[in-house]
Amino acid sequence: MRVIITGGTGLIGRALSAALLNTGNEVIVLSRNPTKRHALPGGVRLEGWDGQSANGWGHLVNEADAIVNLAGEGIADGRWSAERKERILNSRVQAGQALTAAIQQATTKPKVLIQSSAVGYYGARKDELLTEAASPGGDFLARVCFEWEASTAAVDKLGLRRPIIRTGIVLSNAGGAFPKLVLPFRLFAGGPVGSGKQWYPWIHIDDEVAAIQFLLNHERATGPFNLSAPEPLTNKALAAEIGKVMGKPAFMPAPGFAMQTLFGEMATVLLDGQRAMPQRLLDLGFTFKYPTAEAALRALLQ
Repeated sequence: MRVIITGGTGLIGRALSAALLNTGNEVIVLSRNPTKRHALPGGVRLEGWDGQSANGWGHLVNEADAIVNLAGEGIADGRWSAERKERILNSRVQAGQALTAAIQQATTKPKVLIQSSAVGYYGARKDELLTEAASPGGDFLARVCFEWEASTAAVDKLGLRRPIIRTGIVLSNAGGAFPKLVLPFRLFAGGPVGSGKQWYPWIHIDDEVAAIQFLLNHERATGPFNLSAPEPLTNKALAAEIGKVMGKPAFMPAPGFAMQTLFGEMATVLLDGQRAMPQRLLDLGFTFKYPTAEAALRALLQ
């Protein structure tokens, strides 16, 4: 299978590229920064794009069996100024629209487009159990996710399957949020953030990649899927698990007001959460390699 990945130089894209290559697939990564070739596994074909149009690469869609759209500026890479919030939203919407245009123009269309999103789609919902049937939230991240998903909706009418992956917090030693979560514990300063009552829907990077591959190949997979483990934990419970696995204390709280002072509006990523469940993924028969936080943490930290 020939797969095009946008946003392929990010944490998920790198791991997915390696897994697809290992199972005999051909991988083409579209990147706004082609100099990042060193970040990709050997064997990946790297092509430049502007993230806004089909110029210069649109013909590649004629050769593709599948597309995985992961493109978008990092949510937690800096404080959310008005300009940065606009970049976060536009980078996702414009990439999705560019892919849609390329697919519409293609004479031979791919069979499946996997559209990235996040559990932030649901907004801050406290203890509400959230399956894929839950309505969207009303905050900034929920709006970003809603418009991100909608950016490729037009391909539904072209006969493509379009699984939408609403990803939780990806646990990986290679980047993302996990090294930042673990660092305070290494310094004997680990503990809950804010109230600690907010739910953290997490997923091990191996399960994230396996779920995407599962959805690529499952002929009945379309629509939204929560990509998070079947055991979501509160922030306090996750901190306790990290402390237990590392043999470190987990009682040093990071006050919510300090997070808000340090990160501004972006603190919502740390202080709010979603009790998301991967109901549709489980219904299709997907099996998690790491269904519990303890198993995932031991695999990463020991």
